[in-house]
Amino acid sequence: MRHTPASASRSPRLRAALVAVAVAAVTGSTLAATPASATVSASARPAMDTTQFKGVNWADPRDNFADDYLQLSGLSTTDTYRQTYAKATRIISAFRANLGANTVRLPINPYTVNGAYWKSYRGVIDAASDQGFKVIVSYWEGTGDRKDGFIDDTATYWPMWDTVVKAYKNDKRVYFEPMNEPHGYTDTEWADIAAKWLTTYKSVPRDRVFVSGAGYNDHVTTVCADPRLKGTYLSLHHYGFWKEYATYDQWVADLKVRIGDCANRTVADEFGAPMTDGLNYNVKTPDNNFINYVQAVTDTFRELKMGSVYWPGLRTDDIYSLQKLVGPTDRPWLTTTNQSGADRLAWAWGGGKPVKN
Repeated sequence: MRHTPASASRSPRLRAALVAVAVAAVTGSTLAATPASATVSASARPAMDTTQFKGVNWADPRDNFADDYLQLSGLSTTDTYRQTYAKATRIISAFRANLGANTVRLPINPYTVNGAYWKSYRGVIDAASDQGFKVIVSYWEGTGDRKDGFIDDTATYWPMWDTVVKAYKNDKRVYFEPMNEPHGYTDTEWADIAAKWLTTYKSVPRDRVFVSGAGYNDHVTTVCADPRLKGTYLSLHHYGFWKEYATYDQWVADLKVRIGDCANRTVADEFGAPMTDGLNYNVKTPDNNFINYVQAVTDTFRELKMGSVYWPGLRTDDIYSLQKLVGPTDRPWLTTTNQSGADRLAWAWGGGKPVKN
């Protein structure tokens, strides 16, 4: 779940998130009940390091939901591999230069991978990997009626992954996320699908797989507890627009209950807030929900030693975008839209300075 400015298509998903929060408030819980069995003992936790993931999402202006080729902001589906590689090299370089990032999360779908554009689209993954970036490739569903939290078509989904895994299973910098926000499935159904993915692609080391949290990636406790998914990373999404207002402490509590005791496996591979409207995330402002949220989550990621991947690093016309395209189309570069937002991201990653009182 991410923010889509002025998009009517976002409202059903936003309403769903808000309803879940409202139900939790009424029932006195912070989420739909998480079974006690979801608790994982410290001794059962694999030794994993999620702080290595310091990243951003690079997105299609359509929020990555598409029934055709994905076209990342700044790229063109008519570009050759060489053109795509050259543009992506500059944009990846800008993510590193401006933000200190070392990870990028990219969408895939069957149209892109199973179609003629795949040869060119690979230029993005290759450019990032060649520069030493970690690359998380994640499946996005389609739009319209297909935007329902289910895999759109298993007949094209599995061949898509066959192609991607074959191409990148030997590239240690490429990570695989079987599905973004599988909210159409129950927690158990989603765990079954994730387990099937792991069984299908046994050649992929488990520590190069990101299993999405259930629902809108909004809690990882159930996938963390499933022994079939042992050894994988877990991906969590968390957004400030899920609540109309919450204090700093309330945001910390909301985030931690979604993680449970699984922080050592969890990467927040989507979180974000408005960056183009002048908010200063470096100063405590208790009456502002988004400032409370950003300060709370970045403090918590740092405290729990969790990796994080901001949404979005680059997405054209998104007020959450932390970077903006500048320069000619064939030689793109990026500028930072909100330095205080970049500062908080650096803080989450273990650098920077604390906020001012």
